[in-house]
Amino acid sequence: MNISTYTPEYNGPSAIVYKKGGLLNVSKSIQNRIESYGDKFEETWMELQDGNDTVWAFQLTKDLSDYERAEKMRLAGNALAIKVNALGLDRIKIEGPYQAEICEGAILGNYQFLKFFSDAHKRRNSFVKIFVEDENSEDIKSIQHATLGTLFARDLINRPVIDLTASKLAEEAKQAGKRHGFSVEVLEKKQIESLKMGGLLGVNYGSVEPPTFTIMEYKGAGATNSQPIVLVGKGVVYDTGGLSLKPSNFMDTMKSDMGGAAAVLGTMSAIAEAKLPVHVIGLVPATDNRPGLNAVTPGDVITISDGTTVEVLNTDAEGRLILSDALVYAQRYNPELVIDLATLTGAAARAIGRYAIVGMGNAPKEKMEALQHSGYKTRERVVEFPFWDEYKELLKSPIADLKNIGGAEAGAITAGKFLEHFTNYPYIHLDIAG
Repeated sequence: MNISTYTPEYNGPSAIVYKKGGLLNVSKSIQNRIESYGDKFEETWMELQDGNDTVWAFQLTKDLSDYERAEKMRLAGNALAIKVNALGLDRIKIEGPYQAEICEGAILGNYQFLKFFSDAHKRRNSFVKIFVEDENSEDIKSIQHATLGTLFARDLINRPVIDLTASKLAEEAKQAGKRHGFSVEVLEKKQIESLKMGGLLGVNYGSVEPPTFTIMEYKGAGATNSQPIVLVGKGVVYDTGGLSLKPSNFMDTMKSDMGGAAAVLGTMSAIAEAKLPVHVIGLVPATDNRPGLNAVTPGDVITISDGTTVEVLNTDAEGRLILSDALVYAQRYNPELVIDLATLTGAAARAIGRYAIVGMGNAPKEKMEALQHSGYKTRERVVEFPFWDEYKELLKSPIADLKNIGGAEAGAITAGKFLEHFTNYPYIHLDIAG
């Protein structure tokens, strides 16, 4: 989506946000019509004609918190994108407050995944341009960077495994690094074996595709953190469940089980494009999880790269196995904070539904609070779960250091406690399965 500053010569449809009684930059006839409607169209788009051009007016009437109002305007932007496309228009001018939030909603709402349509050119949305008061404002630039990362992540998540193997995901990281300005190193199977990453290799045993371990790094000019922040993303590019096979009516969505990896790639891209003064490292262990001839079986014991032995009771609890090696690897950076993102457990989704992210960890309180504050601002809310040591007792195995599942109770938390075992730094675990 192209965002530009509008000029007095602009000719085309407009969207105007205003408070009741406020002055509008529209013709007198349109102003009179808006006033005649009163509150009939409050908090929604009112469509009017101003000569040959369409004008959408949105009257702000409700007293909402900053967080609620921002989300309301994102949804308004989404609705606006639908209207613009329905009329076959290619542009819109946005006037009034909340221009950044409306832009964000419009850009995200305008998203399409057309890669596999033979007639993609016919399906493509007409809407491609937004005109705002100042394209160089901090808010507008921030939205452009954030949506760049979000749309990149969406594209990755939507691609099936036939088109996005672990190796191809690593290649996408390399290309993103070239586009946006961060370094990328990809460890191939032999290097992974030399590091004795038994979690990643164990999940990969049943696959015909090799695993990868991608290391991304960005250090902005004047970075404010002397120790890096490390982001770790679960990169299971397809999850059948392994020998603990998933139901067939649930498996088609498992191309998205690399959502954590996609989020890390998108975040690294957005940070680098914005040239933020921060030092960030992204780690993505990647493989598919299949019930091949050499697949790990329930009851097997594997050894993680730090020497921890794990009894694998459920091969569908594979994400924590590949993440464990990445968390061990992160220790070498002496990080200020490590955050992992993973579509890890159905328990997280069952606990809070699709309305938030489950978070937990041992990082200082202010780190989690900062993350939650950011989550409220962006409507990616984080609900903190308890992280008491008693939960680790549920992971004791009679034949190994740990078992990879903790039973029916507190499944999201025991998964987090399993991962914490491989950390020696401030740590936050985000379960984004919901």
